[in-house]
Amino acid sequence: MPTPISEESPRTTSEDELALQPAGIVEQLVRDDHDRKRFLKMVGGAGAASFGAFVLAACGSSKSSSTGSATAAATSTGTATTAATNPFGAGDVGILNYALTLEYLETEFYKKVVAAKMFSGKVGALLEEFSKQEQSHVIALTAAIKGAGGKTAAKPNGVFPINNPTQVAMLAYTVENLGASAYLGQAANIQSKQVLAAALSIHSIEARHAATLGTLVNKSVTPNGAFAVPADIPTVLAAVKPFLG
Repeated sequence: MPTPISEESPRTTSEDELALQPAGIVEQLVRDDHDRKRFLKMVGGAGAASFGAFVLAACGSSKSSSTGSATAAATSTGTATTAATNPFGAGDVGILNYALTLEYLETEFYKKVVAAKMFSGKVGALLEEFSKQEQSHVIALTAAIKGAGGKTAAKPNGVFPINNPTQVAMLAYTVENLGASAYLGQAANIQSKQVLAAALSIHSIEARHAATLGTLVNKSVTPNGAFAVPADIPTVLAAVKPFLG
């Protein structure tokens, strides 16, 4: 959210000042038709559909140039806030390391689930596939961070209660929904088209994992209705704190 201005020092930001503020890549794509078409071609059909949800959740709609400018200001402020509240660093590398840490935890969780051999048949095979996909996310994010000249975050020691099939399946459903919300929560803060494309492709898989697990535990495949709800960094980190050894 934009930083509120106190009543003691009222000030409005001019359109020229707003134009100089860096907008997140989602906002740039919303405003630039040429950039948007090129990006949608890059991410393909499924990514293009998911991008619509990103825009609605992260930026909202814009019907005038003044509204677009206001959204740009909010996006810029959101980026600054992320830099201040993300313990993994500022900018896209910080966001990538935040995502990598969550993927480390998900990968460790699924490894423990598979090793426990609580599930067999189609469900067991499905969870093994999820485990491999989360590991692929780790590999992709690690490469993206190194490609950007950054240093990868330390791998946390994940501690998860693996008690019985029902409890584990419910925990998996919760974790996957949290992961999808975490990626959505950073959409407006990402500056690079390539990073957004990577985040978008992973977000889609996390959401599909969550929906599949929802059918397994008799929970809603769309717990927030027609539009996904983003989660900010402090909320997500507070949720995963019990799993950090």
